Amino acid sequence: MTDARLNPGDTAPDFSLVNQDDGTVALADLRGRRVIAFFYPAAMTPGCTTEACDFRDSLAPLQSAGFEVVGISRDDTAKLRTFRERDSLTYDLLSDPDHAVHAAYGAWGEKMNYGKVVEGVIRSTFVIDAEGRIEHALYNVKATGHVARVRALVGLAG
Repeated sequence: MTDARLNPGDTAPDFSLVNQDDGTVALADLRGRRVIAFFYPAAMTPGCTTEACDFRDSLAPLQSAGFEVVGISRDDTAKLRTFRERDSLTYDLLSDPDHAVHAAYGAWGEKMNYGKVVEGVIRSTFVIDAEGRIEHALYNVKATGHVARVRALVGLAG
């Protein structure tokens, strides 16, 4: 079951998820700021670590431009806490164990994995404007080089 994909101009599905410190982060609480929400398959795997560290390394210019970054996976909060500490990640990692938020964003569904169709996380990133509308919806992204593409899309070269 793949939910419909989001497009620029769509209202971003609201969410309220628990972060690595067992605190709640709700999209509604981030209104007034632009948000980059990236969905990744599993904490501490090679591709996800690359992507997460690239966001960490780009966080200062993104925050200076008014962005809040959050990573969303199905991992439990203990694993997210370990991932955040191990890789010195300085933004919230959110737990979506039943993948309901993944599905709402179209980041859950059928995908190819080693030549087989499987159901799972579709690595995706969303840029959400200050009013809660989708600016960019990027599906099936590659972990390597992805953050540079996001920075270019939002006008931050380099």
